[in-house]
Amino acid sequence: MLIRHLRFFVALAEAQHFGRAAEICNITQPTLSQAIRKLEEDLNLALIIRGHRFMSLTPQGESVLQWGRQILANYDSLKDDLSGKKGGLTGTVRLGVIPAAMPSVSFLSQQFEQRHPMASIEIRSMPSKLIQLSLNNFDIDGGITYLDNEPLEHVRCFPLYDERYVFACHVDHPLAKAEAVSWADAVGQPLCLLTNDMQNRRILDGIAAKAGVKLHPKVVCNSFLGIASHLRSGTWCAIVPHTFGFVFRGVQGFVLRALVNPSHQQQIGLVLSDRSPQSPMACALQACAENAEIEHQFRMAIEADVPWSDDEPPSHSQ
Repeated sequence: MLIRHLRFFVALAEAQHFGRAAEICNITQPTLSQAIRKLEEDLNLALIIRGHRFMSLTPQGESVLQWGRQILANYDSLKDDLSGKKGGLTGTVRLGVIPAAMPSVSFLSQQFEQRHPMASIEIRSMPSKLIQLSLNNFDIDGGITYLDNEPLEHVRCFPLYDERYVFACHVDHPLAKAEAVSWADAVGQPLCLLTNDMQNRRILDGIAAKAGVKLHPKVVCNSFLGIASHLRSGTWCAIVPHTFGFVFRGVQGFVLRALVNPSHQQQIGLVLSDRSPQSPMACALQACAENAEIEHQFRMAIEADVPWSDDEPPSHSQ
């Protein structure tokens, strides 16, 4: 059985179409079909239910798909490990990141780049449930997500920082002059928040419930970029992670104010599949996470940056 036959089979299982899988593998469709039949002969199993086109995998095919992904991941890790011994990691590290943690990922990327300059980095924005699935399917090398809220299964966790929450509004908003904003005051404002299928929004709903209030946003969207757009208009306010001060700071007209009564934080960290041996990419990510000092990096970056506006003092959200 050849490794490339397994790779063709996994591509077909994911594409569920012979033509598309052949195109992905950069081979002809007859070559793909022949390789799949050869794999079935080697295993003495029927892996695919065929009609005039691809129908589905057999139960045995589903099992081979899971083993095939693991075998291919181990094979690629072996090649990475051997090439790494010659002169550092090469290839691409794939990292799944929840939207709320996107402001932090550049600090981890910077560490990885300094340690492994010959490797490249691919960042994918995805919800925590997709991070779980992608780790299980060997589609990513690691993820950044919440560790103590809706935790993932069968993963190794490495804390990075504690996420806190701030009230974001236009500099002319009445609450912009406050040192801090209570949750009770925040919920009464015209809010733009994430949709409730996003984990960050579910966390905010839970905090509000503990404060004895309920969030009633005027606008919802599934992107922090959409929230930033609505903040820019000056009509809406928002509740965002404190780390967004690193991204938005220096944009005139906005302020961030710490949310209190209650103050709340959620731990965010790196997650890796709980498997042994770990791939060289996963080991490299772990080493970066253990030395990232992201809280310190955020503090240094924000304190060194310019104020939010010419006539507003620096935010006390930190």
